[in-house]
Amino acid sequence: MNKSRGPWELMNWVKKRKLPAIEAIKHNDRPCLTPKSLWNALHSTFNTALHCQVDVEILNELAQKPSQNWGPFSRSEFLSAISKCADSSSPGPDRLTWRHWKIIVKNDVCLSKVINIANTCINLGHWPRYFKVSITVVIPKLNKSSYDNPKAFRPIVLLNTLGKLIEKVIAKQLQFTVAFIHPSQLGGLKFKSTADTSIALTHIVRSGWAKGKATSVVDTSP
Repeated sequence: MNKSRGPWELMNWVKKRKLPAIEAIKHNDRPCLTPKSLWNALHSTFNTALHCQVDVEILNELAQKPSQNWGPFSRSEFLSAISKCADSSSPGPDRLTWRHWKIIVKNDVCLSKVINIANTCINLGHWPRYFKVSITVVIPKLNKSSYDNPKAFRPIVLLNTLGKLIEKVIAKQLQFTVAFIHPSQLGGLKFKSTADTSIALTHIVRSGWAKGKATSVVDTSP
């Protein structure tokens, strides 16, 4: 204990603080006062596309591309992917954090087992159910004046980290082996930045102005 400090300096710890607004979430103009009603409100808000019909026949309109073999994964790919994972990230249902995995993959036998699982998933064309199990956590959005609406919250889906690790390695390989990524697709890609987005937007705007398609006439007359 630092005896040179006076008791008044403790006021910084006990002074009045602004607390977030806490109130019942409303759904269909009714407050959610039970866990069941709260679940129905959040479920109907976040899972609106659950039963939407999808026309998969549109995939048949795509031109067929030549297929290629998928090479086996390497140790360096997994070590590079896991080194960039933040230790503070929340784990999934398996409760294994990235900090745990960074310790696990230091063992050559364990790392080999992980690589074997990834190679087997590709060879069989199967994604195990274990990788699809998730936990959804609902957290409040920042700086909202009121939290009585489900839209003031956002869901965070937590998956098992082993599946996420394999997904990271697959996604990195796809960026360099797949040719169907559109040039305007910039989000989540390696070697792309906000500068590329600005250049693409500038090109679209200026080319639209040249063709007379970027402007629209708004009639403000009464």
